[in-house]
Amino acid sequence: MSNVQSSYETYESHGPDGSGRPPVAHDAGTLPYGTGTPAYGAEAGTQSYGAEALTLPYGAGTPPYEAETLPYGVYVDTYRPAYAAQAARTVPDRLAEPGASFPGAGAAAEGGRGGSRRAVRRRRAADRPGSLRRLVPQALVVAFLAGGTSAFVAKDKAIELTVDGRPRTLHTFADDVSELLADEGVAFGAHDVVVPAPGTALSSGDEVAVHYGRPVALTLDGRRREVWTTARTVDGALQQFGVRAEGAYVSTSRSRRIGRQGLELDVRTERTVTIMADGRTRTIRTNAATVGEAVEQAGVTLRGEDTTSVEWSSFPRDGQTVTVLRVTASTEVREVPIPFRVHRTEDPSLFRGTEVVERPGRPGTRRITYALRTVNGVRQRPRLLRTEVVREPRDQIVKVGTKAMPTSVAGAEGLNWSGLAACESGGRANAVDPSGTYGGLYQFDTQTWQSLGGSGRPQDASASEQTLRAKKLYVQRGASPWPHCGARLRG
Repeated sequence: MSNVQSSYETYESHGPDGSGRPPVAHDAGTLPYGTGTPAYGAEAGTQSYGAEALTLPYGAGTPPYEAETLPYGVYVDTYRPAYAAQAARTVPDRLAEPGASFPGAGAAAEGGRGGSRRAVRRRRAADRPGSLRRLVPQALVVAFLAGGTSAFVAKDKAIELTVDGRPRTLHTFADDVSELLADEGVAFGAHDVVVPAPGTALSSGDEVAVHYGRPVALTLDGRRREVWTTARTVDGALQQFGVRAEGAYVSTSRSRRIGRQGLELDVRTERTVTIMADGRTRTIRTNAATVGEAVEQAGVTLRGEDTTSVEWSSFPRDGQTVTVLRVTASTEVREVPIPFRVHRTEDPSLFRGTEVVERPGRPGTRRITYALRTVNGVRQRPRLLRTEVVREPRDQIVKVGTKAMPTSVAGAEGLNWSGLAACESGGRANAVDPSGTYGGLYQFDTQTWQSLGGSGRPQDASASEQTLRAKKLYVQRGASPWPHCGARLRG
């Protein structure tokens, strides 16, 4: 309640004489304050308190006027807010002036005897010694309330807060964005966006927006990655990611809303791909997921062994050139021999240096299959498909003599064998005649050599073995095997 009304209450609660008696309704006139005549009692020239009396106007003593007096407790409300500084400042002074009025009380104060009566009462109350002491604290309270109200109004701010697309206007005493969000219980994380940034000072009329981040498992043109967006729709997210949506394939509706839990999104943008087939070049715009789909969109059909220069199931890149390969396939089978192995065993019954083939070897056969390809009319290098052994080889077994070679032959000793060798071969153990029939020191033919127990060819044997075989031949046939040089044996 204001200080002005408090002064009214103080006065009326104690009565006109401070006795505490409530005033009664009457039609008595009241002398204006300052006439020198007491307002109550016989000395005032009026009837005693509670009786009808006429009160002279201010400054006169005789002609009375009549005015209606309001009953006790009935008065005009003059209350004004505490922060109305002008009313707080001017009301006490104006109440002290004769015939003064104040806003809100004009209707009751004009021409009414009750208004005059209250004015007199206020003046009397102001003249009392304690009235000033009461008015000073009241004035201080009015000033304090007026200043507090001004500070209250100055710190109050009207802010428009938008949280995830939902705007609302509120009043706050927060100094900055962080304090405002904390007061409103709005939490935000590393992937959320706050505009203006947290910590920014606030002024009345500012706008603050909080955009929550949403996880998106984005597969863009075949490459998967985890991203975050503050957009609330798929179309907004594509714009935020900078994805060109024109002509693109999107796995879900672009108007679909993205919840806080996020979503999975597969996007294939439109690309330019060149298809080369059968001597023609075709360039298309496509959002195909594989090279095969792009080739089919170009109107090219693959048959049989036909393929493409790029993996059929791979993702087609922008500006990529794909060549269709027309393939003609066939197979070729080849058989190759497998060489046999030679096993040698020692035989003590044969002279040292003598080898006898006990079992001849036999080669095996291996069958090899090759794939032959002709790509766009050009034959490719054969490709090995498989190999298999048709026939296993058979090892050869050879006996090798270990018996010591005799150095003499009865009936052939004492002859000039070195002279015969010099005549036949020039003394060379590996000599071979021009026809290739005869070889060695003594020019044996192969048949004669083997009949004497030799193995292989005579020119491959040692000189001592050749001499031993020659002595055996001499014992059997004399010097006849050497018709031209045999005479050297005796000379």
